[in-house]
Amino acid sequence: MHSFPEPALALVEQMTRAAAADPARAVAFQGAPGCNGHRAALEYDPGCLPLPCFSFEDALDAVKDGKAARALIPIENSQHGRVADIHFLLPESGLSIVGEYFLPISYAVMGLPGARAFAAAYSHPQALGQTRRYLRARGIVPMAYADTAGAAAFVKEQGDPEACAIAPRIAAELYGLEIVDENVEDSQDNTTRFVMLAKDALDAAALAGRPAMTTFVFEVKNVPAALYKALGGFATNGVNMTKLESYQKGASFAATTFYADIEGAPGDPAIDRAIEELKFHCKYVRMLGSYPLARPRG
Repeated sequence: MHSFPEPALALVEQMTRAAAADPARAVAFQGAPGCNGHRAALEYDPGCLPLPCFSFEDALDAVKDGKAARALIPIENSQHGRVADIHFLLPESGLSIVGEYFLPISYAVMGLPGARAFAAAYSHPQALGQTRRYLRARGIVPMAYADTAGAAAFVKEQGDPEACAIAPRIAAELYGLEIVDENVEDSQDNTTRFVMLAKDALDAAALAGRPAMTTFVFEVKNVPAALYKALGGFATNGVNMTKLESYQKGASFAATTFYADIEGAPGDPAIDRAIEELKFHCKYVRMLGSYPLARPRG
């Protein structure tokens, strides 16, 4: 909590106390009050108690330590791709994905009252990437910060009239900044996908008859055509794979780990057959969770 800028600390302490009194309702998120994670938590579950955490690891640890029942974590953005480190953190957390939420993203430029000419803009790297054209056209230097709303609190704390923050407009209200420009994202359909995490996976029976998604990671055997063979079961069983990403784990560069989303959930015979074939061609398959489909793909 000491890592947040001073203007955010009082809010963080207040929200932390509320979550500690009723952890079953608490939803941990990364960032200072007013960030997109805060917005997403309240929109996903208006009756929750949002718990701000400085890092993604802190948010995941809050669930593992019983400080919050769930954590809402951004996993990918429609304009800027996957959120850094999430593909590593999710499998290592031991938590299960129990839901997803798509948050339309809109950013505002905010600074000290009366300030208009800015030399630097502070925000999360994802937000800076999503407003790249706006900043470049105005010659404003992007400066990475841990989160969007934290950047707003930082600008308030520093008191530099040439510094601004790129953050949701609610952050200006919380930290006494003035909005200079709105809707500065480079694309008007900018959307971030969040996943909800909990200690216990959803019971497959709870998803029966409902549109669902399943997320998992896997590493194929180091033999020719292993990936082709591993994925063949999804094609032959008519299972739609909506996402497949590769990333390196470790320094050997000898094996690649894959992250995948598919439509459906275990218990469906087609899904079960496809997963069984996948496992035959892999060193390991780790299921990250099955959960209700929040928005149709395609």
